[in-house]
Amino acid sequence: MSQAILDKVEQTAIKENPPKFEIGDTVDVHLRILEGNKERIQVFTGVVIALSGSGSKEMFTVRRIVAGEGVERKFPLHSPRIEKVEVKRSGVVRRAKLYFLRGRVGKAVRLKERRRS
Repeated sequence: MSQAILDKVEQTAIKENPPKFEIGDTVDVHLRILEGNKERIQVFTGVVIALSGSGSKEMFTVRRIVAGEGVERKFPLHSPRIEKVEVKRSGVVRRAKLYFLRGRVGKAVRLKERRRS
């Protein structure tokens, strides 16, 4: 009984058209940031290295390099704070999780680009 109620509540939080992207894609995540009483859009650009969870709890991890240091951030896919997710490049990968990129530096971090048909 209680599981059915939880499922109905979760369905209200799920976006109707979630963004389409895959592991290895370079994406721009447009976030709504509140600063005092102002709201602005901040862009986080990086490579999607992991997808996890399901339903309203689905998350994705984006990794980028800032000043020579790796920065990872996890985003809830169905969050109202996420304005949109733009795919910039599609990478060729053979893994479900790209954690091996954490040990790489410089040009070794780049992935081959997938040809779009």
